[in-house]
Amino acid sequence: MGHYRARGRESAGNLRVEDVIDANVLRRLAEVIDSRKHGDPGNSYVASLFAKGHDAVLKKIGEEAAETLLAAKDGDKLHIVRETADLWFHCLVMLAWHGLGPDDVLAELRRREGISGINEKSSRPE
Repeated sequence: MGHYRARGRESAGNLRVEDVIDANVLRRLAEVIDSRKHGDPGNSYVASLFAKGHDAVLKKIGEEAAETLLAAKDGDKLHIVRETADLWFHCLVMLAWHGLGPDDVLAELRRREGISGINEKSSRPE
């Protein structure tokens, strides 16, 4: 697995304890999104997305997902990380639209932890 340098630290396979960013970053970002979603669309990107409606939020996720895929295809690790950050941000906006947050997703990931992906998927109702 390759590595990229971010803020002078190695990432990917050589993480040090002080380099691990916890879920509080996602929680703080979700709080900012929540505080801005009903703000002035002229002063807030989040408010402008909310003002445009649900389809605009979903379209932005599609755009960011496509950009993430293209970055991955190119293989530039820093570009992959930056596009993934954009995608995650817009997913947080979508979660906020639905009254959800990162803790809801983290709870689902915790539920799945240690379960084979094949077994987890087969346990879902159709």
